[in-house]
Amino acid sequence: MRYFQEKIETMPLEEIRKIQSEKLVRQVRHVYEHVRCYRERMDEMGVKPEDIHGIDDLRKLPFLTKDDLRDNYPFGLLAVPKKDCVRIQSTSGTTGRRVVAFYTQHDVDLWEECCARALVAAGATSDDVCQVSYGYGLFTGGPGLNGGSHKLGCLTLPMSSGNTDRQIQFMMDLGATVLCCTPSYAAYIGESLKERGIAPEDNPLKAGIFGAEPWTEEMRQGIQKALGIKAYDIYGLTEISGPGVSFECEEQQGMHINEDHFVAEIIDPDTGEVLPEGSKGELVFTCLDKEAFPLLRYRTRDICVLSRKKCSCGRTFMRMTKPMGRSDDMLIIRGVNVFPSQIETVLLKEGYAPNYQIIVDRANNTDVFDIMVEMDDDMFADTVAGITRREKALATAMKSMLGINPAIHLVAPRSIQRSEGKAVRVIDKRKLTSDRQWKG
Repeated sequence: MRYFQEKIETMPLEEIRKIQSEKLVRQVRHVYEHVRCYRERMDEMGVKPEDIHGIDDLRKLPFLTKDDLRDNYPFGLLAVPKKDCVRIQSTSGTTGRRVVAFYTQHDVDLWEECCARALVAAGATSDDVCQVSYGYGLFTGGPGLNGGSHKLGCLTLPMSSGNTDRQIQFMMDLGATVLCCTPSYAAYIGESLKERGIAPEDNPLKAGIFGAEPWTEEMRQGIQKALGIKAYDIYGLTEISGPGVSFECEEQQGMHINEDHFVAEIIDPDTGEVLPEGSKGELVFTCLDKEAFPLLRYRTRDICVLSRKKCSCGRTFMRMTKPMGRSDDMLIIRGVNVFPSQIETVLLKEGYAPNYQIIVDRANNTDVFDIMVEMDDDMFADTVAGITRREKALATAMKSMLGINPAIHLVAPRSIQRSEGKAVRVIDKRKLTSDRQWKG
């Protein structure tokens, strides 16, 4: 089986655009009538639902940003009565406020279909055993691939993340053939199998679907060699639905966007101008089917390129490259969104000045996350034991805000290098796509 829904996944471009146009007209009216934020924004621009006749009119609509999600937390962007919702998923926000996305049962069903398409594109069938080692709960990774596996009819192992001994035991004993997790955890499982004397050809895996964090082509090749599999990329955002917005096929040359459910645009991040196909810019998504939380022209801040180049797999959906960076200062560390502003919030609350530096590196295919924080003169005069206590307390506060553990290093006053009067806030040494530094 090459497709989960062959007729849809291979439809001509004219049919794709026709479906998108029909759905967009309905969706615009839906949000205008039920979401005050959209109605007010459209009114400000002088745009009414009757002005939207099809996909070519998309650019008439206003953009939506993560700030809008934060400002309308929790129910301001909800487009159906709360009683019609069956689920929420969530991700961290920039100042402690989480992004909460709502789902009707219809929304869940469509999301799971998208994930099932991704599984089939990776070679899975109903005969496979799918081991889902993404986190479950509020994080979308586990629930999304779990639902997609069920839609396809796989035997599903809902392992969640961690407990590698149990992961390997179930993988070997139950014959898992498809692994779904973050790429860094897949690499760690490969190392752990090697330590146990299990060669790549001796594990039952044939394919893996890995996402939620950036990874390089070199890392893909390492995972494929360590696990004896083909490794496929998958993309999604909690705000849009979760994993399955786009997915790789056997060609492994970009991720097919599920265009019957999502419209993708590339814009100039500075001007908002829509750029032609093949241009590098900021990725913008519009949800065509979502009932509860339908975002229109949502700025993802991910930088990539879109292409309609014919694919050997037969799918006609547009492809997107791996994100090549961000147009904001967000970092993805161990699959978690981290903003410098979150760190500043904690520092100020704990009585520190916002003089800090984030250093991210990768060791043994796992992100290493250090935060250097300047002490004031009074703190610096404390004992070594006192400084150690401060570091532990600050690390606890950071984990509460970020959801992951950084290593905290309290350093001497004025010891963090300034550049033109401003500290270099983030140094990312991972070389995931290119050498980058964020200044704040």
